[in-house]
Amino acid sequence: MATAQGMSGIDVRAVTCELSAKLPLWIDKVYQFETRTLGIRLNGEDHAKYQLLIEAGRRAHLVKNFPPPPKNPPQFAMLLRKYISGGKVLAIQQHGLERILIFDIGKGTLTYRLIIELFDEGNVILTDEAYRIIKPLRHHRFRDRDIVPDAVYTMSSTDPTGSPEALAATLAGDDRDLVRALAIAGMLGGTYAEYVCLTAGIDKTTPASKADPGPVFDAIRSLFDGVQYAGHPVISATSCEPVVIAGESKSIPDDKNRFSGFSEALETFYPMTRAEKVRITSKPKLSEEERIHRYQETAIKKFDDKIKKTEEMVSAIYENYPFISQVISSLDAASKRLSWQEIERHLRDTSSADAKHIVAFHPDEASVELDIGKKVKIFVHESVEQNAGRYYAVIKKFKKKKEGALAAMKNIRQKKKIIRHDIVPMKKLWYHRFRWFVTSDGTVVLGGRDASQNEELVKKYMAGGDLFVHADIHGASVVIVKGRTEKMDEVAQFAASYSGAWRSGHFSADVYSAQPGQVSKTPQAGEFVARGSFIVRGERTYYRNIPLAVGIGLVLEPQAAVIGGPPGVVRSRTKRFAELKPGQYEPNDVAKKVLRLLRQKITPDEEKLLKGVLNTETVAAFVPPGGSDILEAS
Repeated sequence: MATAQGMSGIDVRAVTCELSAKLPLWIDKVYQFETRTLGIRLNGEDHAKYQLLIEAGRRAHLVKNFPPPPKNPPQFAMLLRKYISGGKVLAIQQHGLERILIFDIGKGTLTYRLIIELFDEGNVILTDEAYRIIKPLRHHRFRDRDIVPDAVYTMSSTDPTGSPEALAATLAGDDRDLVRALAIAGMLGGTYAEYVCLTAGIDKTTPASKADPGPVFDAIRSLFDGVQYAGHPVISATSCEPVVIAGESKSIPDDKNRFSGFSEALETFYPMTRAEKVRITSKPKLSEEERIHRYQETAIKKFDDKIKKTEEMVSAIYENYPFISQVISSLDAASKRLSWQEIERHLRDTSSADAKHIVAFHPDEASVELDIGKKVKIFVHESVEQNAGRYYAVIKKFKKKKEGALAAMKNIRQKKKIIRHDIVPMKKLWYHRFRWFVTSDGTVVLGGRDASQNEELVKKYMAGGDLFVHADIHGASVVIVKGRTEKMDEVAQFAASYSGAWRSGHFSADVYSAQPGQVSKTPQAGEFVARGSFIVRGERTYYRNIPLAVGIGLVLEPQAAVIGGPPGVVRSRTKRFAELKPGQYEPNDVAKKVLRLLRQKITPDEEKLLKGVLNTETVAAFVPPGGSDILEAS
């Protein structure tokens, strides 16, 4: 059962089952609200949207709304976005009854694993398919495992409740009574362990090694089935439970404390984190000068703290001068005839009190970390004075930074005069270098301008939830639909218009779509696949006799930009618009004609403000290859 301290293994099983029932899912975006709290937006089928809140070491469940994210995303959130945004969730699993939740995420040809630890201080770890760590939220080195990049993430190889044989072996080797063995070794916890004993009909004080494992295993499976398939979550004064256990001594909570899903119950049970409360509470808006002044004051305080701690380390070094000198001498000599691994092994095995002061080894730096009241790093090929000198250098550096911050605080910042315009240029987005448009139901569609961009779109940007679209003619843009849309007529017209059909003077073309898994660069024996081309295997969906047409228009609100795409889409979003059909005029001439037509629809003042937005280059970006005629202008 979930308590204020965190979720149990049974709770993690209930959440795992709840999330797995919503598959397939796609990763949308990752947020980090505070040091240990993250959020993942998930897209499901039929436009379903879900929000997974993760508080490492405590909880992971769906919520209705996220707290406001920070203005500048932390580095770990940005790294997760880079690797898994757009990826498809292939599976969600729990390792045994441990408080570990694992997401298998496919993106392109690669598979990643996002591991969420809900025990102790917790962690969120991104690994590759072989569990090799790419990046953890928190780096940590334990006695039996390392949570650092390039290390292999390891978990217990046994699951005490995974099979009758595993349970029998666990009970046979446990010298406690049955209820304690199930609660601790079986990871059931006290309440569920007592329930299992009661259901199995075995006295809970029976020695575990003498208990019949058969009825106990059946009772455990019955509990799991109830949690996974027949749960009725409830909240009591001190806990949140995924299922009401029959025979509990306490009364069943009132209906007002019952919930349709376990995530809903957990969201109600857990209070907001401190950071969530701070962000939701309204704060007085500070001026730029006040904000900078507060930042500088905070920085100076950090510098003072760092200087003080470093000075204390220097004092500790000189107070323990003989001991540190002896450590340096011994390890320097030992390193000349033994490897660092041998040195570490020897010192870990010795009972020497002095060796116990060495808490960490750093072979790459030929240094050790000593606990002498303060933890200090000592380089064994340098003298005591040289080691102390390293810390003096740190003190000097931060004193210099503090002087700079104090000097900056004395400078009076002149407030920059802000000139406001009604026309704001559209912010340049990553996909604007491709051909692009947004469907009338809000889905981004991308197309390659040449063979190189075709390759890039498929290899780098096509994800599991996307759609591959191509005109059924040689020499066409690869078109990628980033998500789901009901407007495939618009997508098909975009793909047909930016193809060799336009250059050949055709007025219609056939278009087909396929799933990303059908698209390959690997030819059969004797075949050759040119750059920018791909092999599509399996069944395709065809769109026949799609009319060729492109619209180019100028939009001013909410942001100014030249946009292009299917005429119906462009016409609905702009007041200044031109429609093109295959014809006789060269692309550069057409771009200049369209530019003149659009400029005729704006005032001289608007034209000055739109100088960087409305020009030949921005218009030409949407003109198809080959001859064109201007069919309509408004």
